[in-house]
Amino acid sequence: MLTAVLIVAQQLTFTPYHANGMYELRERVGWNVGVAPGQTAAGTYTYTVKRDGLALIGSGTLDLSSGHGTIVTSLDQPGMLLGAAVAPRQIRPSERRPPDFDAFWAAQLRRLDSLPLDTVLTPGESGRPDVEFFTIRMRNVGGAHIYGQLARPAAGAPRTLPALLILQWASPPYPLQRQWVTDYAAQGWLVLDVEPHDVPPDMPPACYDALPQLIKDYRLIGRTSRDESYFLPMDLGDYRAAKSTAGRADGNGNGPGVMGTSMGGQQGFAVAGLDALVTTLITHVPAGCDMLGPLHGRAAPYPNWDVDRPDVRRTAGYFDAVNFAPRIRAHALVSMGFIDETSPPAGIWAAFNQVPGPKEAAPMVESPHNHLATPVEMLPYQERSTAWLDELARGGHR
Repeated sequence: MLTAVLIVAQQLTFTPYHANGMYELRERVGWNVGVAPGQTAAGTYTYTVKRDGLALIGSGTLDLSSGHGTIVTSLDQPGMLLGAAVAPRQIRPSERRPPDFDAFWAAQLRRLDSLPLDTVLTPGESGRPDVEFFTIRMRNVGGAHIYGQLARPAAGAPRTLPALLILQWASPPYPLQRQWVTDYAAQGWLVLDVEPHDVPPDMPPACYDALPQLIKDYRLIGRTSRDESYFLPMDLGDYRAAKSTAGRADGNGNGPGVMGTSMGGQQGFAVAGLDALVTTLITHVPAGCDMLGPLHGRAAPYPNWDVDRPDVRRTAGYFDAVNFAPRIRAHALVSMGFIDETSPPAGIWAAFNQVPGPKEAAPMVESPHNHLATPVEMLPYQERSTAWLDELARGGHR
C-alpha cells in the first residue's frame, strides 16, 4: 500500500507507470504525480510506502512546486502496494493450514447431514408474472435455521434450470431484497439467496433494529473456539443450501454456481471447498482471506480478528478462505481491488493462488472495497462476472 499524507485526492492526479498495475520483482514501481486541472496544490507533501497495507518500507517528500513529481519504489518479494501488484501470482498464505482442517470439517458435515432438512417453502409475491418467488427455511446445527429466498421462472418455463446460490455480505442482520433473486429468475435461473444469520429474511425493519447488540457484533462471537465460532453455522448453512439446490427436481442436474461479495465471497470459498458439486465460484473482493496476515506484515481482512491472541489464531485457521481454496474444484472467478482496505488484495491473491482448478483473476487497479467503489472502478469484475453468468445460463461450463 502507498499512502500520501496530506494529499487531497481532488487536488492531485496519480498516473501509474503500468496502467494494469502489474509489476515484476525488483522492477521500478512508480507514479507520476500532477496537479489536477483547476487546482492550486503546489507545495511539499509527505508520503509513506507500505507493503501489503501494513509493513512500512519507505517514506519521503514530494515537491510539487513545479506542478508535477514522481514517487518510485520496488519490491524484492511478492506483494501489494496501493494500486500496484508485484508478482501477485507468487503471493502465498502467511501460514500453513491446521493439520486437522479436513478432519474437522468432515466431522462437521457428518453432524449436519445427520439432521433432516425440514424444508419449509412459503410462496410469496414475486412482483412479476414470469417469476415464482418463495421464502425458505431449513434446519441447521444446534437448533438453528437456514433462511433465504428462492425464485424460479414461472410455470411453462423449462424445468431443467441452471442453479445459482447467492451469499450475502457482512452487516448486522438485514432483510433480503426480493429483486436480488427475481431478476436472475427472469433470466432463467433457479436462484437461492441465503441469509447469513439465523433470522427470517423478510421481517419489518424494526424487527432487525430490535435484535440484541450481541448479534449485531456477530463477527466476534466464538472467535476463541472453532466449535463456537459464529461462522461455523454460517458456513454449514451455506453448504446445506448448496446441496439442497443441487438436489431440486427443477434443477438441471448440475451443481450450483456460487456467487458472493465481501463476506459473501468468504462464504463462497468455504462452500466451494466443502461441496464438490459446486461447479462455479464467482467472488467479488472476498473477505476472510489470509486472516493471519497481520502476524507477518499484511493488513488484516474482515472480520478483523485479534489474531495476536493464541486462541483466536487457532480458530482463524479453520475459517480462513486460503485454507478452503486448495479443496476447490469449481471454476473460479475472483476479483481484488488494489486499494481495498477491507479485503486487502494481498490476502485475496494468496487465496486465489491456492485454487487448483481453472481460475481467472479480475484485478481492479483503482478500486476500493465494493461499497466505496464506483461502477467504473469495478468494471473489470462486472464485465467478467456477467460473461461467466451468461455462459452458465446457456448451459456452458467455466
